[in-house]
Amino acid sequence: MKLETLIVSDNQDIQNGIIGKIKELINYKNLEPGDKLPSERMLSEKFGVTRSNVRDAIQKLEFYGLLKSIPQSGTFVANIGVIAMNGMIDDILRLETPDFKSLVETRILLELKTVRLAALRRTDEDLKNIETALNDYKQKVLSGQDAVQEDLLFHLAIAKASGNSTMNTFMLTITPQIIMNFEKYHVCDKNQAVLGIKEHTDIFEAIKNQDSKMAKQKMKDHFSVLYQYCYNVK
Repeated sequence: MKLETLIVSDNQDIQNGIIGKIKELINYKNLEPGDKLPSERMLSEKFGVTRSNVRDAIQKLEFYGLLKSIPQSGTFVANIGVIAMNGMIDDILRLETPDFKSLVETRILLELKTVRLAALRRTDEDLKNIETALNDYKQKVLSGQDAVQEDLLFHLAIAKASGNSTMNTFMLTITPQIIMNFEKYHVCDKNQAVLGIKEHTDIFEAIKNQDSKMAKQKMKDHFSVLYQYCYNVK
Protein backbone atom coordinates (compact mmCIF):
# COMPACT_ATOMS: atom_id res chain seq x y z
CA MET A 1 0.00 0.00 0.00
CA LYS A 2 1.39 3.41 -0.93
CA LEU A 3 2.25 5.96 1.75
CA GLU A 4 -0.21 8.48 0.27
CA THR A 5 -3.01 5.90 0.62
CA LEU A 6 -2.16 5.33 4.27
CA ILE A 7 -2.13 9.09 4.92
CA VAL A 8 -5.51 9.56 3.26
CA SER A 9 -6.93 6.66 5.28
CA ASP A 10 -5.53 8.04 8.56
CA ASN A 11 -6.88 11.53 7.85
CA GLN A 12 -10.27 10.08 7.01
CA ASP A 13 -10.37 8.17 10.29
CA ILE A 14 -9.43 11.29 12.27
CA GLN A 15 -12.01 13.38 10.43
CA ASN A 16 -14.76 10.82 10.98
CA GLY A 17 -13.84 10.57 14.65
CA ILE A 18 -14.22 14.33 15.06
CA ILE A 19 -17.53 14.34 13.18
CA GLY A 20 -18.82 11.61 15.48
CA LYS A 21 -17.77 13.65 18.53
CA ILE A 22 -19.43 16.78 17.17
CA LYS A 23 -22.62 14.75 16.78
CA GLU A 24 -22.33 13.58 20.40
CA LEU A 25 -21.69 17.15 21.55
CA ILE A 26 -24.78 18.46 19.74
CA ASN A 27 -26.92 15.75 21.30
CA TYR A 28 -25.39 16.02 24.79
CA LYS A 29 -25.86 19.78 24.95
CA ASN A 30 -29.26 19.57 23.22
CA LEU A 31 -28.16 22.16 20.69
CA GLU A 32 -30.98 23.56 18.57
CA PRO A 33 -30.87 24.97 15.03
CA GLY A 34 -29.03 28.28 15.20
CA ASP A 35 -27.10 27.40 18.38
CA LYS A 36 -23.38 28.07 18.34
CA LEU A 37 -20.69 25.40 18.60
CA PRO A 38 -17.58 25.90 20.75
CA SER A 39 -14.64 27.49 18.94
CA GLU A 40 -12.18 25.45 16.86
CA ARG A 41 -9.57 25.93 19.59
CA MET A 42 -11.89 24.64 22.29
CA LEU A 43 -12.97 21.66 20.16
CA SER A 44 -9.37 20.76 19.31
CA GLU A 45 -8.45 20.78 23.01
CA LYS A 46 -11.57 18.81 23.98
CA PHE A 47 -11.09 16.16 21.27
CA GLY A 48 -7.28 16.02 21.50
CA VAL A 49 -6.70 16.84 17.82
CA THR A 50 -5.29 19.76 15.85
CA ARG A 51 -7.34 22.82 14.93
CA SER A 52 -6.70 21.91 11.29
CA ASN A 53 -8.37 18.52 11.86
CA VAL A 54 -11.36 20.22 13.47
CA ARG A 55 -11.59 22.74 10.64
CA ASP A 56 -11.61 19.95 8.02
CA ALA A 57 -14.41 18.13 9.86
CA ILE A 58 -16.47 21.31 10.19
CA GLN A 59 -16.00 22.11 6.51
CA LYS A 60 -17.21 18.64 5.58
CA LEU A 61 -20.35 19.08 7.71
CA GLU A 62 -20.81 22.53 6.15
CA PHE A 63 -20.62 20.98 2.69
CA TYR A 64 -23.54 18.72 3.57
CA GLY A 65 -25.48 21.64 5.04
CA LEU A 66 -25.37 20.50 8.67
CA LEU A 67 -23.31 23.40 10.03
CA LYS A 68 -22.91 27.00 8.98
CA SER A 69 -19.81 29.10 9.67
CA ILE A 70 -20.11 32.87 9.82
CA PRO A 71 -16.88 34.92 9.72
CA GLN A 72 -16.06 36.61 13.04
CA SER A 73 -19.14 34.98 14.60
CA GLY A 74 -18.49 31.24 14.76
CA THR A 75 -20.04 27.95 13.64
CA PHE A 76 -23.73 27.27 14.09
CA VAL A 77 -26.07 24.30 13.88
CA ALA A 78 -28.04 24.38 10.63
CA ASN A 79 -31.79 24.75 10.53
CA ILE A 80 -32.73 21.07 10.41
CA GLY A 81 -34.18 18.77 13.05
CA VAL A 82 -32.05 16.70 15.41
CA ILE A 83 -33.35 13.37 14.05
CA ALA A 84 -32.56 14.37 10.47
CA MET A 85 -29.13 15.66 11.49
CA ASN A 86 -28.22 12.47 13.34
CA GLY A 87 -29.33 10.35 10.41
CA MET A 88 -27.34 12.44 7.91
CA ILE A 89 -24.19 12.37 10.05
CA ASP A 90 -24.48 8.59 10.33
CA ASP A 91 -24.74 8.41 6.52
CA ILE A 92 -21.70 10.67 6.14
CA LEU A 93 -19.66 8.45 8.47
CA ARG A 94 -20.58 5.42 6.35
CA LEU A 95 -19.41 7.06 3.14
CA GLU A 96 -16.39 5.43 1.55
CA THR A 97 -13.82 7.08 -0.68
CA PRO A 98 -15.35 6.81 -4.18
CA ASP A 99 -13.69 4.36 -6.54
CA PHE A 100 -12.58 5.34 -10.02
CA LYS A 101 -15.67 3.92 -11.69
CA SER A 102 -17.99 5.90 -9.40
CA LEU A 103 -16.06 9.09 -10.04
CA VAL A 104 -16.27 8.62 -13.80
CA GLU A 105 -20.00 7.88 -13.71
CA THR A 106 -20.65 10.91 -11.53
CA ARG A 107 -18.54 13.15 -13.72
CA ILE A 108 -20.30 12.03 -16.89
CA LEU A 109 -23.76 12.57 -15.41
CA LEU A 110 -22.79 16.05 -14.22
CA GLU A 111 -21.09 17.13 -17.40
CA LEU A 112 -23.85 16.08 -19.76
CA LYS A 113 -26.02 18.52 -17.80
CA THR A 114 -23.46 21.31 -17.37
CA VAL A 115 -22.45 21.41 -21.04
CA ARG A 116 -26.07 21.76 -22.13
CA LEU A 117 -26.63 24.59 -19.65
CA ALA A 118 -23.33 26.20 -20.63
CA ALA A 119 -24.44 26.32 -24.28
CA LEU A 120 -27.66 28.03 -23.23
CA ARG A 121 -26.28 30.41 -20.61
CA ARG A 122 -22.64 31.11 -21.42
CA THR A 123 -21.47 34.71 -21.48
CA ASP A 124 -18.70 36.15 -23.63
CA GLU A 125 -16.42 36.00 -20.60
CA ASP A 126 -17.31 32.33 -20.04
CA LEU A 127 -16.52 31.61 -23.68
CA LYS A 128 -13.16 33.32 -23.36
CA ASN A 129 -12.30 31.26 -20.26
CA ILE A 130 -13.26 28.00 -21.98
CA GLU A 131 -11.21 28.92 -25.04
CA THR A 132 -8.19 29.79 -22.89
CA ALA A 133 -8.42 26.41 -21.14
CA LEU A 134 -8.74 24.71 -24.53
CA ASN A 135 -5.61 26.45 -25.85
CA ASP A 136 -3.66 25.53 -22.71
CA TYR A 137 -4.67 21.90 -23.22
CA LYS A 138 -3.63 21.99 -26.89
CA GLN A 139 -0.25 23.49 -26.04
CA LYS A 140 0.55 20.84 -23.43
CA VAL A 141 -0.57 17.92 -25.64
CA LEU A 142 1.24 19.09 -28.77
CA SER A 143 4.45 19.60 -26.79
CA GLY A 144 4.21 16.02 -25.54
CA GLN A 145 3.53 16.96 -21.91
CA ASP A 146 0.98 15.51 -19.52
CA ALA A 147 -2.25 17.51 -19.87
CA VAL A 148 -4.53 15.89 -17.29
CA GLN A 149 -4.88 19.08 -15.24
CA GLU A 150 -5.46 21.26 -18.30
CA ASP A 151 -8.09 18.78 -19.49
CA LEU A 152 -9.99 19.06 -16.23
CA LEU A 153 -9.62 22.86 -16.12
CA PHE A 154 -11.36 22.95 -19.51
CA HIS A 155 -14.26 20.96 -18.08
CA LEU A 156 -14.37 23.10 -14.94
CA ALA A 157 -14.63 26.21 -17.13
CA ILE A 158 -17.68 24.65 -18.78
CA ALA A 159 -19.19 23.84 -15.38
CA LYS A 160 -18.74 27.46 -14.32
CA ALA A 161 -20.37 28.63 -17.57
CA SER A 162 -23.45 26.53 -16.75
CA GLY A 163 -24.47 29.15 -14.21
CA ASN A 164 -25.40 26.41 -11.74
CA SER A 165 -23.32 26.93 -8.59
CA THR A 166 -24.28 23.56 -7.11
CA MET A 167 -23.09 21.59 -10.15
CA ASN A 168 -19.96 23.72 -10.22
CA THR A 169 -19.31 22.89 -6.55
CA PHE A 170 -19.77 19.17 -7.20
CA MET A 171 -17.26 19.32 -10.05
CA LEU A 172 -14.74 21.16 -7.88
CA THR A 173 -15.25 18.58 -5.13
CA ILE A 174 -14.52 15.49 -7.23
CA THR A 175 -11.81 16.99 -9.45
CA PRO A 176 -8.77 16.38 -7.16
CA GLN A 177 -9.68 12.70 -6.77
CA ILE A 178 -10.18 12.38 -10.53
CA ILE A 179 -6.71 13.85 -11.19
CA MET A 180 -5.10 11.36 -8.80
CA ASN A 181 -6.92 8.43 -10.43
CA PHE A 182 -6.07 9.58 -13.96
CA GLU A 183 -2.40 9.63 -13.01
CA LYS A 184 -2.67 6.29 -11.18
CA TYR A 185 -4.31 4.44 -14.06
CA HIS A 186 -2.57 6.33 -16.89
CA VAL A 187 -5.93 7.01 -18.52
CA CYS A 188 -4.86 9.73 -20.90
CA ASP A 189 -2.23 8.23 -23.18
CA LYS A 190 -0.69 10.32 -25.96
CA ASN A 191 -3.03 9.15 -28.75
CA GLN A 192 -6.12 9.75 -26.63
CA ALA A 193 -4.85 13.18 -25.62
CA VAL A 194 -4.32 14.21 -29.26
CA LEU A 195 -7.81 13.00 -30.14
CA GLY A 196 -9.01 15.02 -27.16
CA ILE A 197 -7.97 18.24 -28.92
CA LYS A 198 -10.55 17.70 -31.65
CA GLU A 199 -13.20 16.55 -29.17
CA HIS A 200 -12.62 19.56 -26.93
CA THR A 201 -12.72 21.86 -29.93
CA ASP A 202 -16.03 20.37 -31.09
CA ILE A 203 -17.49 20.90 -27.61
CA PHE A 204 -16.23 24.47 -27.53
CA GLU A 205 -17.71 25.24 -30.96
CA ALA A 206 -21.11 23.86 -29.94
CA ILE A 207 -21.10 26.03 -26.81
CA LYS A 208 -19.96 29.03 -28.84
CA ASN A 209 -22.86 28.48 -31.27
CA GLN A 210 -25.22 27.98 -28.30
CA ASP A 211 -26.31 24.64 -29.72
CA SER A 212 -27.21 22.78 -26.51
CA LYS A 213 -28.21 19.56 -28.25
CA MET A 214 -24.94 19.37 -30.19
CA ALA A 215 -22.91 20.31 -27.11
CA LYS A 216 -24.42 17.44 -25.14
CA GLN A 217 -23.81 14.99 -28.00
CA LYS A 218 -20.19 16.07 -28.42
CA MET A 219 -19.61 15.71 -24.69
CA LYS A 220 -21.19 12.25 -24.80
CA ASP A 221 -18.88 11.28 -27.68
CA HIS A 222 -15.92 12.66 -25.76
CA PHE A 223 -16.66 10.45 -22.76
CA SER A 224 -17.34 7.24 -24.69
CA VAL A 225 -13.74 5.97 -24.50
CA LEU A 226 -13.33 7.01 -20.86
CA TYR A 227 -16.58 5.30 -19.88
CA GLN A 228 -15.49 2.06 -21.52
CA TYR A 229 -12.04 2.32 -19.96
CA CYS A 230 -13.27 2.70 -16.40
CA TYR A 231 -14.98 -0.70 -16.58
CA ASN A 232 -11.65 -2.32 -17.40
CA VAL A 233 -9.98 -0.92 -14.28
CA LYS A 234 -9.53 -3.57 -11.63
